[in-house]
Amino acid sequence: MSEFVTVLRGRVLGAQEKLAAAREAEHDYEIYLHIARIKDLLDLAERHGIDTTDWIDPADLTTAEVRG
Repeated sequence: MSEFVTVLRGRVLGAQEKLAAAREAEHDYEIYLHIARIKDLLDLAERHGIDTTDWIDPADLTTAEVRG
């Protein structure tokens, strides 16, 4: 795995941890920010041809309102 992929995946994992903490604290605005950051990172990976299908469950990128 290249250094770029390693760093990118690390950033996604870090954002996932922050997202989980924001959800635990019920901080809606932070939840939106972390979801947006993760989506940006995944878009960057896609532009570089990196397969991210096993990095994150797409359900994790939804808000409480969408989940019901």
